[in-house]
Amino acid sequence: MNEETRQNLALGLISVRDNQSSPVAPGVTQLTLKFVNVCFVAEPSQDRWVLVDAALPRQEGKIIAWAKRLFGDRPPAAIILTHGHFDHIGSALALSRHWQVPLYAHPLEFPYLTGSQPYPPADASAGGGVISRLSPLFSRGPYHFNEVLSPLPEDGSVPGLDSWRWLATPGHSPGHVSLFRQEDKTLIAGDAFVTVQQESLGQVILQRTRLSGPPRYFTQDWGQAFESIKLLAQLAPAMATTGHGPPVGGALLTNGLEHILNHFHADHMPKHTFMH
Repeated sequence: MNEETRQNLALGLISVRDNQSSPVAPGVTQLTLKFVNVCFVAEPSQDRWVLVDAALPRQEGKIIAWAKRLFGDRPPAAIILTHGHFDHIGSALALSRHWQVPLYAHPLEFPYLTGSQPYPPADASAGGGVISRLSPLFSRGPYHFNEVLSPLPEDGSVPGLDSWRWLATPGHSPGHVSLFRQEDKTLIAGDAFVTVQQESLGQVILQRTRLSGPPRYFTQDWGQAFESIKLLAQLAPAMATTGHGPPVGGALLTNGLEHILNHFHADHMPKHTFMH
């Protein structure tokens, strides 16, 4: 049995409410595919939109169909990757080629997205859930996006979205980024934190809202992860969409972020891990 077959068997266990969309904020729609979210983000004043993240492999047809429902035949201005893990970039190359638009990512993700090196091995013991135990079957790359990949602008601007800024939120991966719109405090957090206990198969299937730190099995630097959540909490977001789980806002979001920070060592990072 090859690596792709093993991964597909593992992913078959994790499917949740596939192809479900959720409004997040004006111009922002979250689409759940299998167990991961993508975001369609419109900039109405400029008649533009971008896609944030690109789900698992072979999901491009569903993403294209939803884009057509939302925006007609208008392609996105760009595809923004919060990071390069397999469940966020699986359909990125197919979508980039279909729409003939570039992919943007932080330069610190480039080694994993340009064929230089794979991500570190998954920590199957982190979190104690079924998905953690399955995580060694997930692809670590490296991926080969050289032909379409560009670095995010150094000034924090987001290509195609004048009212948004990207923020470096490393920890889950070295070049992880989040997106923030100041005017209404809408946050696209990627996997800097998530709104479901991602290590637990039962919680993922139920999609029961619970703010949690980044998925433990793939997080590389827990000290950076803590600082990134602290940075995002200081923004006082009113509404957030994350890489996994339902959108959250209001007191649930505010109190949830505070709880993560106050209980980070005990509840949100592996017991055998030490922060730098």
